[in-house]
Amino acid sequence: MTAPKGKLLVISGPSGVGKGTICARLLEKHPEMTFSVSATTRAPRAGEVHGVNYYFISHEEFAAAVEKGEFLEHAAHFNNRYGTLRSEVEQRLAAGQTVLLDIDTAGAMQVKDSGIDAVFIFLLPPSMEELQRRILGRGTEDAAAIAQRLEKAKSELALADAYDYRVVNHVVEDAVAEIEAILANH
Repeated sequence: MTAPKGKLLVISGPSGVGKGTICARLLEKHPEMTFSVSATTRAPRAGEVHGVNYYFISHEEFAAAVEKGEFLEHAAHFNNRYGTLRSEVEQRLAAGQTVLLDIDTAGAMQVKDSGIDAVFIFLLPPSMEELQRRILGRGTEDAAAIAQRLEKAKSELALADAYDYRVVNHVVEDAVAEIEAILANH
C-alpha cells in the first residue's frame, strides 16, 4: 500500500502581515507538516546548517539548477538567489507530508505556473493602517525602507485574487484555524 500523497500549501502576503508567525504556529500544531528547505547562494549565518535551514550552493550551481528546471520557483534578493527545489517538495509530498511554502507573490505565481497541485492562501492585513503599524513596530527599518515595503504591499495585495483563498490575519489563532479548516477540506 502506498502512502497517501501530501498537500502543498503556499502562503504569501505582504511584509508585516504575519506570515512567519502563522507558519510557525501551523508547524508547531501539526507535526505532519514540514517547511520546505530552500536553496540559496548566500553564505550561511551563524548557527545555520546546510540541509536544515537552507541548501547553501554556489551561484554557478544555482544557475545550472535553473537551467535544468530544478526549481518550482526562484528569485534574486540583495545579490543572492533563493529557490524552492522541485525534488525537495515532490519527495515530501510522496511521503504523505503537507509541505508549507512561505514565499512572495512572484514565487507563488511561478509555483502556480508550474502545474503542481497546491493550495494557495494569501494572508491579508486587517487594514493598510494596521499593516503600517506592524511594520513600524518592528523598529528595524528607516522611513525610506518602510515606505518601500508599503508600496510593495500595495502591488502584492493586487494579486490576492489570484489565490485560492484569502485569510485576514487579525488574530493569529483565528487565521491559523481558518487555514486548518481550508486544509481539512482539501
